[in-house]
Amino acid sequence: MKTLEKRIRESMAEGRKAFVSYMMAGDGGLATLKEKLLFLQEAGVTAIEIGIPFSDPVADGEAIQQAGARALAEGVTLRNVLGELERCKGEVAVPLVVMTYLNPVLAFGVPQFVEVCQRAGIVGVIIPDLPLEESGPLRDELDGTDIALIPLVSLTSPDERIKRITESAEGFLYAVTVNGITGERNEFGEELHSHLQRVKQMSDVPVLAGFGISTQTQVKEMGNHTDGVIVGSTIVEAFHQNELDRIRKLVQAGVEKFEIVNLH
Repeated sequence: MKTLEKRIRESMAEGRKAFVSYMMAGDGGLATLKEKLLFLQEAGVTAIEIGIPFSDPVADGEAIQQAGARALAEGVTLRNVLGELERCKGEVAVPLVVMTYLNPVLAFGVPQFVEVCQRAGIVGVIIPDLPLEESGPLRDELDGTDIALIPLVSLTSPDERIKRITESAEGFLYAVTVNGITGERNEFGEELHSHLQRVKQMSDVPVLAGFGISTQTQVKEMGNHTDGVIVGSTIVEAFHQNELDRIRKLVQAGVEKFEIVNLH
């Protein structure tokens, strides 16, 4: 079992849901990266998903697109983000996951990308535009490392495809909660809860819900049907507006203890 899944399962064993916070690397300048990582760590997150700015972020909504544009304007790249993470990894103990698109990885070079991720202490990679059928080269490079390739499952994924995805899943399974891009939502589709429960039944790794989750109520609601949540746009905006207490309250809602029921 790789470190990321192990840490999530440790939280679950303590009666806590996992809370993965997303942040855009370099929004506000690369010099702020370590400060934000340490803040999220102190707030009690289970893991941190670090977004890499990209010019064509097809999965991202307005808040994350704007954050990425601000970071790109600061000259932030995949290479210098990983270099900064390597410099501060002695102070950051929480598991770190890189979220990037495929093009920057190919431009970097897949073997080199994996090597530098290892040096930076990365334990997970999310690439939303990399389909299962084309993940072989990256998966081969990650084989034997402690870096999990985290797959996404959509609301429209049929059971047969979900089963295929879960068979190769590592770290956790990212259950997308909306048909569309990231961004705050006032409500979710009626079929979502049954979908999440079905995915959980089919998965051997923890299932975390993400996309559109923005309030304490939604964090708790999604946690009732999964092993945890990923929260992104709201945290990106809160950092941009310096509303740090808003982030703390979201994290606390996600990791509050729940009653463990022994069915045996």
